[in-house]
Amino acid sequence: MDHDADAVGEEGPSTLAARIPVDAIPPPEESARAPEAAPESTADQAGDTAALQEADSPAEETSPEVALGVLQEADAPSAEGDPSEGTAGEVSEESSPEVALGVLQEADAPSAKVDSSRGTGGEVSEESSPDAALNVLQEADAPPAEEDPSGGTADNASSESTPPGDKAPFSRPWLANYPAEVPHSLSYPNQSIAQFLLDSVGRFPDHKALHFLGKTMTYRELHTAAVRLATELVALGVSKGDRVAIMLPNCPQAVVSYYGVLLAGAVVVQTNPLYVERELEHQLKDSGAVAILTIDLLYGRLSRVRGEKPEEGPIPALRHVIVTSIKDGLPFPKNLLYPIKQRKEGFKNDIPYGKHGVLAYKKLLAGHAPSVELPELGRGDELAALQYTGGTTGTPKGVMLTHGNLVSNTLQTSAWCYKAEDGKEKFLAALPLFHVFGLTVLMNMSVLRAGMLVLLPRFELDAVLKTIDAEKPTIFPGAPTMYVALINHANAAKNDLSSINVCISGSSALPLEVQEQFESLTGGRLVEGYGLTEASPVTHANPIWGKRKIGTIGLPFPDTDVAIVDPSTGRRLKTGEMGELVVRGPQVMAGYWNRPEETAATLREGWLHTGDLATIDEEGYCTIMDRIKDVIIASGFNVYPREVEEVLFEHPAVREAAVIGVKDEYRGETVKAFIVLKEGWHVSDSQLDRWCRDRLAAYKVPHRYAFRETLPKTMVGKVLRRKLAEEEAESMEKAKEG
Repeated sequence: MDHDADAVGEEGPSTLAARIPVDAIPPPEESARAPEAAPESTADQAGDTAALQEADSPAEETSPEVALGVLQEADAPSAEGDPSEGTAGEVSEESSPEVALGVLQEADAPSAKVDSSRGTGGEVSEESSPDAALNVLQEADAPPAEEDPSGGTADNASSESTPPGDKAPFSRPWLANYPAEVPHSLSYPNQSIAQFLLDSVGRFPDHKALHFLGKTMTYRELHTAAVRLATELVALGVSKGDRVAIMLPNCPQAVVSYYGVLLAGAVVVQTNPLYVERELEHQLKDSGAVAILTIDLLYGRLSRVRGEKPEEGPIPALRHVIVTSIKDGLPFPKNLLYPIKQRKEGFKNDIPYGKHGVLAYKKLLAGHAPSVELPELGRGDELAALQYTGGTTGTPKGVMLTHGNLVSNTLQTSAWCYKAEDGKEKFLAALPLFHVFGLTVLMNMSVLRAGMLVLLPRFELDAVLKTIDAEKPTIFPGAPTMYVALINHANAAKNDLSSINVCISGSSALPLEVQEQFESLTGGRLVEGYGLTEASPVTHANPIWGKRKIGTIGLPFPDTDVAIVDPSTGRRLKTGEMGELVVRGPQVMAGYWNRPEETAATLREGWLHTGDLATIDEEGYCTIMDRIKDVIIASGFNVYPREVEEVLFEHPAVREAAVIGVKDEYRGETVKAFIVLKEGWHVSDSQLDRWCRDRLAAYKVPHRYAFRETLPKTMVGKVLRRKLAEEEAESMEKAKEG
């Protein structure tokens, strides 16, 4: 679920440098002027021209699963020759077909082999699942700061140190289980999240900041491009506090745009490239965005949303459209081959540059720099981003994340990952940067530590394996489905994956066997955590180099308080009792954009109500039981889908399982399980029924089963039970009509 309450910690002495003028950056040393990545073999170059391709016809663009499968490969010559391309939006057959991660993925189409009982294939939702259990490295401790940097938007900085509905002494048992290297509390500088870039360019100007399909960008180059974009935005009339949308896949332009918007004093509105016109119109209208940075393949869709006369259309506030292309971020000769591939695929580059406020990104940054002065950087209590979420429960809401929220969560994550070394880490970005998980744990964290962000436009298994083998990334955030796919890949053991030190898993429960197999394969550490968009997003994680408890989301991050309360009364519950998880800390949002009533319902007395049912043990480890709204009431008994799913997942034939409640005349509701089998396995309803009856009380055992090729997921791999419930309701309605 997505919620936030904004409580930035007390400002402490900052060890970070002040804003750095361009002329203060040391000149590059000759030794640092090494040529870009060595040219790849001809076979590699030709194979890499497959890409991000979509016909600009209305029929194709209205599809929520934009066919933008982008140039995917491990850059650096592979001993095997051409990198495998895979189809856009899906994982190869030998990999996990259910991995619906990365950017710009297609919905998995239902297999023709599936019988009528299997339902439709799951589509990849662009929604940032409000309950996305986005894991990361974080801890908790010390009462949050007592000031409210959100300016009163939300009462999330209450001086009370006790949870809602309870005035009893508040204890933090989790602190005793922190690794010795993790502080119980941190100092959070009152600064812009963009300050991390300025600090890193001052310390490591010629260190590689980005790697994209063979092309690299140094921190000096990233900073220069971001400043240049910022000046262009200001020259166009973008003012401090204006909202600027970014609708891009993982590519260098996405990172430049993020920092360019922030340096211009504007607010970033991350927009999912998978949005259909209705969703795109809602977000642009709701946010009041005055400009958008997007990719040529998506321009047709945006144009239809704006209308023939944009100034009279549904989003007249959107005055400027800055368009880039994947080729703008590619190395030679891929940047020349890519347009050829586009033309062969039928893409018509008929974008009306110079009209209706449409500008070319490349020309904008290459032309004469405007003489404008950039505004002062934002402070901790100022709005940095609107991160839309909540689409799994209704119309997406804009989560207001301040600079203080993002700075705090990035520093908390960094403290949890205490063995990471500045200037030495490489972050594998297979998750989308426009999602809050990728935003914090990849982009913000990498720039804070002056690391190199290895960008992949989408999650494609062969490319991921070859990239790890060639580029040696050390930190790899992901989701269980990604790790399951990797360990089951036929060529996993043929690649050198030993560079991986830390993997942060979120979005759903991490099975023990997956953790053990992945750690055996890589030699690194894989931990489960938890977060939500409203918390920037991370609130919990298992210690990376400490005591881990499988099946739990770990311990609260530093300066993060948690409590378990009765959902009805708000009364604080005892250790081991199940109730709603509530959290508070400096990473918790300021509120929902233009939604004061929903903000008040979610942020109460400074506490963020997550909507997740959980328990906490005597050592402070938390376990998510389920979403409150997903609990099934069968014959008066509560059934928690996650518990049933975990039993099903233990069956050797089951790759994925999702459980929902469906209407039943006798029981009120009954349990239905949706199953995705492992390749080559076959199992019957009766076999699964016997398996469950040996492990669950009778009322928890599914009464109905549906076998499918895929399950619908969010972009970070969280199964959308809501989508399954909608499909089931539609199916039952059609049955009645028939």
